[in-house]
Amino acid sequence: MNVLSVILCLIFLALAFLHFSWALGNQWGLSSTLPTNEQGEKVLNPGAVDCIVVGLGLTVFALFYLLRMEMIEVGIPEWILKYGGWLIPSIFILRAIGDFKYVGLFKKIRQTEFGKRDTQFYSPLCLMIGTVGIIIQLIEI
Repeated sequence: MNVLSVILCLIFLALAFLHFSWALGNQWGLSSTLPTNEQGEKVLNPGAVDCIVVGLGLTVFALFYLLRMEMIEVGIPEWILKYGGWLIPSIFILRAIGDFKYVGLFKKIRQTEFGKRDTQFYSPLCLMIGTVGIIIQLIEI
């Protein structure tokens, strides 16, 4: 279980770093990570604050798994570890399923640059994160 928690922690930290770099103006990979319609127009247009919020959320998720492994100690109630262990994977499973139009495994618009990358990388990554998080939860029961 610790190996799986470490893997999730590292993934979350890498994704948080990427979001923080976008907040600071780095454009690397940004254009292919935002869904577009068939005409190539962005469906989402996040700003720096949005990137910071997502980066902070991902950092909290990484810290959550460090807490689960008891690598850090913070006096938080046990119920946060219990329910957080289900909430985090649920978020990523829902992301993998998607909105049925632009994002996720069941999206209709697949031929855009984002759509292709989402099918190849983003949705499978979210599904893997969600599945590993559920496995960690089940091992703990």
